[in-house]
Amino acid sequence: MIRKFENNDINDIMQIWKNENIKAHQFIQKEYWENNYKYVKEILPNAEIYVYVIEKNIVGFIGLNQNHIEGIFIDTKNQCKGIGTKLLNKVKENRNTLILNVYKKNINAISFYKKNNFVIKNERIDKKTNEIEYTMAWSK
Repeated sequence: MIRKFENNDINDIMQIWKNENIKAHQFIQKEYWENNYKYVKEILPNAEIYVYVIEKNIVGFIGLNQNHIEGIFIDTKNQCKGIGTKLLNKVKENRNTLILNVYKKNINAISFYKKNNFVIKNERIDKKTNEIEYTMAWSK
């Protein structure tokens, strides 16, 4: 089931955010994510967030800032079950375009977005991590 974020969801989604960022971005030091945890926890509720719930447990979420996807995070045990696609389709319902940034070395995420009709528009260096990231876009 997909539903809108509620304030008491914050600890669950932050745990998924931290764990999955560390796992998916092994090319970035773990401390980067740990050091940004508090900041992200403060600003995340300002985003438009949808959570995916199985048996009362949050197993994934998507966060947006207008038409910019800040991230899709699914806990490891529930990946490759279509949850990310369902969350993505939920936010596509009311939008004509979506954009996002993804690290070039995050091959699984790039494949996922390409499978969901996103295309690479450009690349740049993320100054915070010194990693190359792509800007990808989707439109109806």
